[in-house]
Amino acid sequence: MTPSPEVFGPTVDDHTRCVHYATDLDIIAIRFACCDRYFPCHLCHLETADHPAQQWPREKFDQPAILCGNCWSELTISAYKATDECPECAAQFNPRCAAHSDFYFAGQ
Repeated sequence: MTPSPEVFGPTVDDHTRCVHYATDLDIIAIRFACCDRYFPCHLCHLETADHPAQQWPREKFDQPAILCGNCWSELTISAYKATDECPECAAQFNPRCAAHSDFYFAGQ
């Protein structure tokens, strides 16, 4: 069975890890505001999409845009930014992802 929604880019496993970020904690994908597609990271989008990435505006942080690669639950941006683990399955997220937050989310 193929997990849903689809994750685009060079993933390396069924937990959304990619060729750029593949530690045990790198288990989220981000739905990009510009194309409504999930990618594991900004580099995957850069390498495989035919357009520049756009940040999610703050007024849309209530939109589901984060995919847990462990249980495949979708989280809103606000819910994701408020935790270090999936609220559904308690899988730990990589806290170092915050260093790249400005690639995805406005107003950082």
